[in-house]
Amino acid sequence: MPLTPVDIHNKEFSKGFRGYDEDEVNEFLDQVIKDYELVIREKKELEEKIAAMNERLGHFSTIEETLNKSIVVAQEAAEEVKGNAMKEAKLIIREAEKNADRIVNESLSKARKIALEIEELKKQSKVFRTRFRMLIEAQLDLINNDDWDQLMEFELDATELNSLEEVEEMD
Repeated sequence: MPLTPVDIHNKEFSKGFRGYDEDEVNEFLDQVIKDYELVIREKKELEEKIAAMNERLGHFSTIEETLNKSIVVAQEAAEEVKGNAMKEAKLIIREAEKNADRIVNESLSKARKIALEIEELKKQSKVFRTRFRMLIEAQLDLINNDDWDQLMEFELDATELNSLEEVEEMD
């Protein structure tokens, strides 16, 4: 059991022949008591501080543990979100590729159809041009025909005109 200031104060020394000076021993013991009480008080204060620090340390350890768990949960959630985003991005890309293929195929089909239509229009324009040329040539043949020259040379009498007018009036 540790020595207390009261133990020091109550300590009695036996007296011997040529012993220590009693006042000097008592004075020294009083000083030891004061110093020992001071050391005990400081020890008690330090123990209280240690207890408070240990309590705070426990509190901060709990906070640290909670934060670590929160970080792990946040990391897992972030990984899950990232994974879902990657899946969704792949689906979007796949859908876009399908749409692009469909659009390209439709465009090619339309281009082929337009090319066929252009070829058909070319054929029709050639036929039309040939027919038109033939029509114009036929008209030119009519114009270049000698019958026009004969018509210009044809003369009518005044008597023939009168008889034509009479025929027309009868109708």
